[in-house]
Amino acid sequence: MRGLVSHRALSSLLGLLGLVAAFVLTTAPPARAGESVFIEVTPNSVQAGSRVNLRAGCDNSNNRQAQVTSDAFGRVSLRSDNGFLTGSVTVPGNKAPGDYPVNLDCSNGNTASTMLTVLNMAQPSKGPATGGGGTAGSRGTGSLLLVGGLVAVAVVAGVSARRKPGGRG
Repeated sequence: MRGLVSHRALSSLLGLLGLVAAFVLTTAPPARAGESVFIEVTPNSVQAGSRVNLRAGCDNSNNRQAQVTSDAFGRVSLRSDNGFLTGSVTVPGNKAPGDYPVNLDCSNGNTASTMLTVLNMAQPSKGPATGGGGTAGSRGTGSLLLVGGLVAVAVVAGVSARRKPGGRG
């Protein structure tokens, strides 16, 4: 009798779980393919003073303008372009380095956000120290070495041409 009770309890429990699963599946709204809300910043790490491209999706509102705001660059309006919302903006050259949130506000009330990293790498004030640059322009040490080398090659070639065996005898 004990096996029969356990079998009935298990059967009732499985039936109850099946009813709960059916209720959850029938009451959840169906997801529609292709819908999404997002914002992309390309590139997502830039030097202050550089331009970034913005691309966004606002579910079914990609045919209407959307606003993007960030402390990195201010406010930008995105326009419809091939099924997406796009735009571009320049990060000011004096923007402090750091991570800045980029927020999308869609016309239908949806929102999304991402991060933009602003870099502030020091720009070199002059070229790297790679030598005297003697062969580039004036007659410095490099030019003298080049001319001297050519003269040495010519002398060696002339001497070896005179000493060829089998010549006059």
